[in-house]
Amino acid sequence: MVIIKISSFLRFSLFGISTIVFKRRKPILATIILTDKCNLTCKHCAVNNIDCVMYSYTSIQREMHELYNQGIRILFFCGGETFLWEDDGRNVRSLVVEAKRIGFLIVNVVTNGTFRLDLPEADLILLSLDGAKENHNKIRGNTYDDILRNIEEATSDNICLYMAINRVNIADIEDVCEVAAIQSNVRAVSFNFHTPYPGTESLSLTTEEKRDCLRRIENMMERGYPVFNLKSAFPNIADNSFKTPCYQCLVVENGRSFVCGRCVEIPGLCERCGYFFAAEYSMVFTGSIKVILDMLGTYLKYV
Repeated sequence: MVIIKISSFLRFSLFGISTIVFKRRKPILATIILTDKCNLTCKHCAVNNIDCVMYSYTSIQREMHELYNQGIRILFFCGGETFLWEDDGRNVRSLVVEAKRIGFLIVNVVTNGTFRLDLPEADLILLSLDGAKENHNKIRGNTYDDILRNIEEATSDNICLYMAINRVNIADIEDVCEVAAIQSNVRAVSFNFHTPYPGTESLSLTTEEKRDCLRRIENMMERGYPVFNLKSAFPNIADNSFKTPCYQCLVVENGRSFVCGRCVEIPGLCERCGYFFAAEYSMVFTGSIKVILDMLGTYLKYV
């Protein structure tokens, strides 16, 4: 396991302190969209295979340099499906290596897990597992067994499971925690609630259902299961009482930059945000001491 370096930890701490004290909106984290092409058509996804475009290595490299010059030090690569991306013999590994060479301190990759997981250069591979086998397959097609095999055969232990809780898989929180606990290549599981993009509203949970889910996640944390979320932020996540958008996060796609995420342009969606990280970062950078201390301990443990 690669533990975050002390120098990086201190740099992030100084960034957080200056952001809070001077009420800055300077970003520290960015996601680059590599492609919207995907080999799956998941029930909850509204952004796959719209144009099936693969952005060029040159344009992505330019975006990396621009983000680094803005002060971004945490970088995510996302899709579509990131492992489908290629350009002139380069693949997602080429991008991770280049990002590290540029100087990004943490480089993570988001994937649906249906491709061979040979990416030890990434700090974390955030892999979507949306429930136990039956419900995961209802959402993502018949992929569960392939994903578990890819996890078991992965070449490094830098995997973090990534579950979006919705009306289909709401009963499966504990099952995914169990997978995270028993798989040696998995460090933790990170949860989100479904964010109701247009056309997917029927998968949304009520506020009371969210509270119950958070109680169950907290119970698993107390039992020692590896959960990469901040318990101190749960009350605000349940009723969406955190400030949106989170100005410390950016999403970049083909030269366009979005504060927090692409959903910021959809009226009313910020108020129904299900992304735990958006709540957590928002609360950290508005000065919640409890959440700050929680983040420090959690990130030192799992990143």
